[in-house]
Amino acid sequence: MNKIHNFKNFLYLCWKHLNLPEPTPIQYDIADYLQSKDKRLVIEAFRGVGKSWITSAFVCHQLLLNPDRNILVVSASKTRADDFSTFTQRLIGEMELLQHLQPRDNQRHSKVSFDVAPARASHAPSVKSMGVTGQLTGARADLIIADDVESANNSQTQLMRDRLSETVKEFDAIIKPEVGRIIFLGTPQTEMSLYNSLEERGFKTRVWPALYPTKTQSVGYGDKLADIIDKEKDKEGKPTDPQRFNEVDLMERLSSYGRSGFNLQFMLDTTLSDANRYPLKLNDLIIVSGCSSWDEAPAKIQWASGQDQITAISSDIPNVGLKGDYFTSYLYMSEEFAPWEGTVMSIDPSGRGEDRTGYAVMKMLHGILYLTAVGGLEGGYSDDTLEQLSHIAKKQGVNYVVIESNFGDGMATQLLKPVMSRIHPCEIEEVRHSIQKEKRIIDTLEPIMNTHRLVVDEDIIKQDFQLPPDHQLFRQMTRITRDKGALRHDDQLDAIAIAANYWVERMDRDQILAFDQHKEEQLDRELEVFMEHTIGGTRKGDNWL
Repeated sequence: MNKIHNFKNFLYLCWKHLNLPEPTPIQYDIADYLQSKDKRLVIEAFRGVGKSWITSAFVCHQLLLNPDRNILVVSASKTRADDFSTFTQRLIGEMELLQHLQPRDNQRHSKVSFDVAPARASHAPSVKSMGVTGQLTGARADLIIADDVESANNSQTQLMRDRLSETVKEFDAIIKPEVGRIIFLGTPQTEMSLYNSLEERGFKTRVWPALYPTKTQSVGYGDKLADIIDKEKDKEGKPTDPQRFNEVDLMERLSSYGRSGFNLQFMLDTTLSDANRYPLKLNDLIIVSGCSSWDEAPAKIQWASGQDQITAISSDIPNVGLKGDYFTSYLYMSEEFAPWEGTVMSIDPSGRGEDRTGYAVMKMLHGILYLTAVGGLEGGYSDDTLEQLSHIAKKQGVNYVVIESNFGDGMATQLLKPVMSRIHPCEIEEVRHSIQKEKRIIDTLEPIMNTHRLVVDEDIIKQDFQLPPDHQLFRQMTRITRDKGALRHDDQLDAIAIAANYWVERMDRDQILAFDQHKEEQLDRELEVFMEHTIGGTRKGDNWL
């Protein structure tokens, strides 16, 4: 029984009961932190590490050692709190070591609250679960588990964060004096995260990111980084818990979540997290002069973000980016130029109202995308609007048009086709989207911009600044979040995403075709070698004989 006093040993038994592999070193480290003597703890660990399960087992362990303890589980939603409580009940009901804790018939026994059999009669149940917006007043507890009380839904604005901060202050009135403990588990959502402010209230924080941090990242964590990670300074960039997530898996998640989402969910890096809510940065673009009129493009162009590239941008180019986000010029541009691989025009039609018909012209060479024209036109489906679009396509040498068909069931396409065929004949394709617009735009543009494959003509920036603020492209770009309805208008930004998506899909197809062609050529070479050795001859035309 003495061995059971160590929570890590108990955790091993729980994992064995659940037919899980032995807890990983990171999971054991979290368990060790939970059983420390500190009364106020904050545990920030990467998503998927199993911190909620570990803490649920910890609740069982606490009741095993002292059945008279009263434990309160609080989450952002009551459903999540109930799930925590239900899992705890499952362990008590299934594990032989905990069988004696099952509630008697005359005791509370629900997912909202339950008692354990040896517990003395009390107004407070052994375990109670509730949402953070529930009625906390009047509750009493020896241990409060705050499991993900901060969520995207309750921390988007400073007002929301202030309300949440005031709500959790109620924990001090609930917790029993001297013996009480409060443990926060969670993933920070913003730079002004509740978890950061808890240190001012006497809480001790430990952070377990999914990758060993770089030297720069380590500075941002301060003294919060768990010792098991901090001491492995030679492993930067490698997975901290490869048994949970290997390097390939984490890179896939980086690609899926985007830089901003990954930094929050897996690196728990809050130093720039409020800025990371706005994942599209002006700093990731390459700004050049005059590419809108180029007949050809440089064979190679390279991005950099040094002071030289920032100062190279003309002072008369307006910057509408958030604090610290600046346009940058290129580091290197080859003297060798080559013809464009193609030019696509995207159109995001508008109906009546304030929305404009957004359009973008995007050209490509060697995997680099060049934004050569962008704008928004008033007038909906008017003849004037359709003719303007056609003349822009002609001037830019567009050979393919992609038009959003969600609005008006393709009416805009049908109206555009005869006008375009008269002024600038080219292929026109409709696209339809079912994904939330904000997520679709970010998921398309963030990987392209993160890898610095989008070039913009500085004249476009100057022209864009003349528009009303809500319709300015670069204001839309730097203010969009994944929240539904994040922008009042997104006409131009959506048009860019549609054009970029066309090229992304094209590049993917080209890669597949190139691989298939390579494979076919390799098979042909192998066949030639085989036939030469077999029949002593080589192929003449289509014949081997």
